[in-house]
Amino acid sequence: MKSFGFRALLLSFIVLVNSLDAQEFNNSRLLILPFDTTGIDPVSVQTAESILGSEIKKISKIDIIPENKTINIPDSTSCYSRDCALKVGKEVGATEVFACKLAPLGKKVIVQYFLLDVDSGKTLLMDQITAINLKALEFVMKKIATNIASVKRTDTNTMALQKTQEPLRKFSRKNIGVSFGYLFPTVGYDGDDKIFAINLHLEYELEKVAAGMLLGIRDGFAMGIYGDYLFSKKNVSPYAGGGFGYHWINHSTKKINTPYTYTVTKKADGFELTLNTGLRILRTYNFQILVNLEYIMTFTDYKDRAIVFTIGIL
Repeated sequence: MKSFGFRALLLSFIVLVNSLDAQEFNNSRLLILPFDTTGIDPVSVQTAESILGSEIKKISKIDIIPENKTINIPDSTSCYSRDCALKVGKEVGATEVFACKLAPLGKKVIVQYFLLDVDSGKTLLMDQITAINLKALEFVMKKIATNIASVKRTDTNTMALQKTQEPLRKFSRKNIGVSFGYLFPTVGYDGDDKIFAINLHLEYELEKVAAGMLLGIRDGFAMGIYGDYLFSKKNVSPYAGGGFGYHWINHSTKKINTPYTYTVTKKADGFELTLNTGLRILRTYNFQILVNLEYIMTFTDYKDRAIVFTIGIL
């Protein structure tokens, strides 16, 4: 029973894959217009049309629109001009339209034909073949079917997917940059007025979000991760976000030991939360100017708090 169940599952999978494959590539809906003829018996013409259609189905996955779809459309029985072919093709929902003209020349038959893309009006195929007699039309139709099937077509599903992904690729890139400025303490930091700060940024920038890692020297060493929401895709883009990390801060303590006074440096470390906002200038270029304003809260015994202002290049 297990073996039978496995085979049934495998068979179902194969059928599903074939179905999806057919859906993926069966995007061409071809309309074969009634052949335009003079001086050739209708039976031979209908036979030639039938051979062409059946041969296309045999060697390709092109969907051929049934002939009865065009019966009630005016001029479809005599439609060898581009304008007429495109008009009828649009009315029946075809993606491609084929028109053919058979003209006798003694015992020979001159076969002229063209294949048009209905949406763009572009000529995909146009040629002329001479059949030595009516019987040779069979081989001519098979040749034309091969030519139609071999036309290079762009899969519409692939085109739609490319259009969907294009904005993402445009705004997806890796940024590396440096910024520098000053840290202005509000609480802690031994009461200093300002402290020099320099940061290294490693980030990925998407269409509306930038996320990455920051390594900084700010009266000690800091590292963390951050995320920013970007409000614009233009050259000047405001943003706001936050981050989380760890900060090792140098604290100095004066000790008096008569007759000497000396300073002892202690390192206080703790987790750090960051709230930030700023501007990204020249965002559509290969480099950006970063103007950033942060409020940082470091959870140490000293309860260090500060505002950090930096300018840099990504």
